[in-house]
Amino acid sequence: MHAERTKMMDKAWVSREPGLPWVAAEYELLRDQVRRFVDEEIKPCADRWEENGFIPRPILRRMGELGFFGIRYPAEYGGAEMDAVASTVFAEELGRSTYGGVADAMLVHADMASLYVFHDGTKAQRARWMPGIISGEVITAVAITEPDAGSDVKAIRTRALRDGDSYVLDGTKLYITNGVHADLYCVAAKTDPSAGSHGITMFLVEKGTPGFSVARQLDKLGWRSSDTAELVFDGCRIPAENVLGTEGQGFYSIMRNFQNERLVLAGMAIGMAEAAIDMTLSWVKTRRAFGGVLWDMQTIRQRLAMLSAKVAASREFLYATAWRMAADDDCLREISMLKAICGELVNEVLYACVQFHGAMGVMRESPIERIARDARVLSIAGGATEVMLEVVASMA
Repeated sequence: MHAERTKMMDKAWVSREPGLPWVAAEYELLRDQVRRFVDEEIKPCADRWEENGFIPRPILRRMGELGFFGIRYPAEYGGAEMDAVASTVFAEELGRSTYGGVADAMLVHADMASLYVFHDGTKAQRARWMPGIISGEVITAVAITEPDAGSDVKAIRTRALRDGDSYVLDGTKLYITNGVHADLYCVAAKTDPSAGSHGITMFLVEKGTPGFSVARQLDKLGWRSSDTAELVFDGCRIPAENVLGTEGQGFYSIMRNFQNERLVLAGMAIGMAEAAIDMTLSWVKTRRAFGGVLWDMQTIRQRLAMLSAKVAASREFLYATAWRMAADDDCLREISMLKAICGELVNEVLYACVQFHGAMGVMRESPIERIARDARVLSIAGGATEVMLEVVASMA
């Protein structure tokens, strides 16, 4: 009976009648499902994934089966037709898992790379790829960053030259999440190098395409369970029908999708910060020192109280911005602020949490040590803090 009830609960949040407005209880039902999945199927196995450097396919298919990869997508492809608030719930709970690499790999697929297929793909492209993306059978990656072009997208050098009914891609992509094990890559390339931002086009490239190879899997400080790769395109010929959207409009597609990417990264950061504070509270309330416990020390209590206040305030800003995005408001300024604040805050939190754990805080057996490593990249990935602040300043 319990197993049947669990099975029903797993699908409850995707079985509603489409087109109706979402209510708070339904977001919380989604939160409960993700949190239970994290506790039962991620945490018991994730240490092994950290060692191996990737997430096994069965767990990704299981997430697809439960509907987690289709939160924002239409029912015709197997999606739940939810919104940005639901994606934020998903990201926050993955962040609370304390495994940043797991959260990263799953969010890149669900809320970053696959957006290009859905937003920019033709009807035929969506019909071909979206069902597999949502089911977890087809894993996606987005390849924009290059050795000399990170946040400065206009500086990419990968070329795509038209040759009859094909394009030929040449160039290198770096720091690509899911780059080793993805099936489908959304690749940015210059079709007109003289046109600046108007010369960038997005393409679909399938794994195994001649001329496309994974040069190497990269070794990272954190996010150990998400595979990250260097990709090489050397005379990679793809059919012209693999263009995503309109030729020359790729830069605008990237900028649009960056907004969702930054929202979920902020959600992930908040989840990680919440989990770290919870762990540290448990530690300082039981760790004996100087005839008492660490919690007896006023400076520790007050520091944790202030960090909790900052996280709570940032979480309110996070969900207020998610609601605005769900309402199709223009919130570029708020998203940029949010990404900057949350990326810096999670690092501030983890610095203190490691400090209060003392020697245990730097031991590999300590979850706090892992979270601290994973937190570091959140002020860089998806737009470095300095870039986000420049966006905010430009809108002042």
